[in-house]
Amino acid sequence: MTQYRSKKRFFLACASLLALQIGLAEAASANTVLHGLFMSQAGYSEADVRAMTAAYVKMHPDVTVDLEFVPYESLHDKILLSKGSANGYDVVLYDVIWPAEFATKHILQDVSDRITPDMKSGIEPGAWTTVTYKDREYGLPWLLDSKFLYYNKAILAKAGITAVPTTWPEVIADSKIIKDKGILQYPIAWSWSQAEALICDYAVLLNAYGGQFVDSAGAPAFQTGGGLDALTFMVDSLKSGVSNPHSTEYLEEDVRRVFSAGQAAFALNWSYMWALANNNPKESKIVGQVGVEPAPGVPGKSTISSVNGAMGLGIPTASKNAAAAWDYITYLTSQKVEDAYTADAIPMWKSSFEEPALMNGPLGPMAKAMETTQTQLFPRPFVPNYPQFSAALQTNIQQSLLGKAEPAAALKAAADTITGD
Repeated sequence: MTQYRSKKRFFLACASLLALQIGLAEAASANTVLHGLFMSQAGYSEADVRAMTAAYVKMHPDVTVDLEFVPYESLHDKILLSKGSANGYDVVLYDVIWPAEFATKHILQDVSDRITPDMKSGIEPGAWTTVTYKDREYGLPWLLDSKFLYYNKAILAKAGITAVPTTWPEVIADSKIIKDKGILQYPIAWSWSQAEALICDYAVLLNAYGGQFVDSAGAPAFQTGGGLDALTFMVDSLKSGVSNPHSTEYLEEDVRRVFSAGQAAFALNWSYMWALANNNPKESKIVGQVGVEPAPGVPGKSTISSVNGAMGLGIPTASKNAAAAWDYITYLTSQKVEDAYTADAIPMWKSSFEEPALMNGPLGPMAKAMETTQTQLFPRPFVPNYPQFSAALQTNIQQSLLGKAEPAAALKAAADTITGD
């Protein structure tokens, strides 16, 4: 009898242990796992995103977020290739130039019905073009950005220039003064390598000269008018010797290094350059000497110029955790979170620009420039074949910058390539 009771207790203990294990397994399986794809450079750092995510998971212990970081150059193809994967992503960071393609190919979910009135009214209006295609939203904007005019205060003072130029012709005129006085051989640095960076710089000048990438029917419109004026300006700045000839090899980081070394009086670059060039002595020889303003305009055409360089956070159509993914995205893009990480990126919420800690702090000049620029972030074209569109324009603009084709011929060749003529 005693032996029977011992066996019974043994079996009961085993059954209880098995039940506990099953219960733990069920609890584990109830945990939501989100797979997120992010960029490993610029904007919020990897450490920032991991810290934001850790804070979110702490508030949502039933959620696990698996993060993957890749270079910008890999982001587009990673998102595309994940569509047919059984273990794809739930949240992806994507560039402003991709929503048309991702919408038409059904890569991203339409989240228009999830967006609240408070989001619509609270986020800077220019930021919405980042995630919108044909009046539908495919995520929430993040990493609000444009290109700005940076200038070296010490060089301008040495040249006797007392007012910061507010038009592109004034930038050229001031650069000629600096060059003629022997202060710098090449006063302006640009990102004109044959890459997307070139299209971004061209977009700023296209905007300044009142041009458009495409017409209302989506056909190329850059080959005449403001588009031709913009490329002519670029070519002339090289011919006159005020623009660094190595600009045709430079990306944004090259421009940052040249400017931060004191080898340029003016530079066009994204907002990230401000903190590194003006506030970081490990990265810059001109700390405290940097000024930043919205990119200039052209008399009779514009007062300022810009390019939308923001990114968005979206949910792939293959995600099985859309509700949890949306909750995570709304946390990352919330004003509270963005206001806590202004060292790396300017918030996209209107009321953030009313915060003294931002406007009067180390990022104040950058934030003031962004506050003005965000009202008219100029978009690159909303076309499903954007990679091909951009490649054709890059190739032919570069030919003109290198003196191998006249501006009009180069832009016509680009337009003909895009239209298939």
